[in-house]
Amino acid sequence: AAALDRAVLDAQVRASVNQKLEESGEKEKLKELLRKKLIERGWRDELKEYCKEVIKSKGLEQISVEDLVAEITPRGRATIPDDIKAELLERIRKFLATS
Repeated sequence: AAALDRAVLDAQVRASVNQKLEESGEKEKLKELLRKKLIERGWRDELKEYCKEVIKSKGLEQISVEDLVAEITPRGRATIPDDIKAELLERIRKFLATS
């Protein structure tokens, strides 16, 4: 029961933080920063190449957009550089400390 309570609390906190970020416009700023940093690092190009490889191996006619997204999402998330994740987390912490 304690683990379930913790999960519910975590979900509530996440929803509350998300709402604050959205209402303030900070979420859009963070998304834009993330996009810019990932492009600068070549992450986007690497993921685009991976998409091409997946499409080539499965065949364009055999793969749906949903299948492609399901295939590349875990890799995309796993390959975001740690320093970029840390920077975003720090910006969120600062935002929450001042709001």
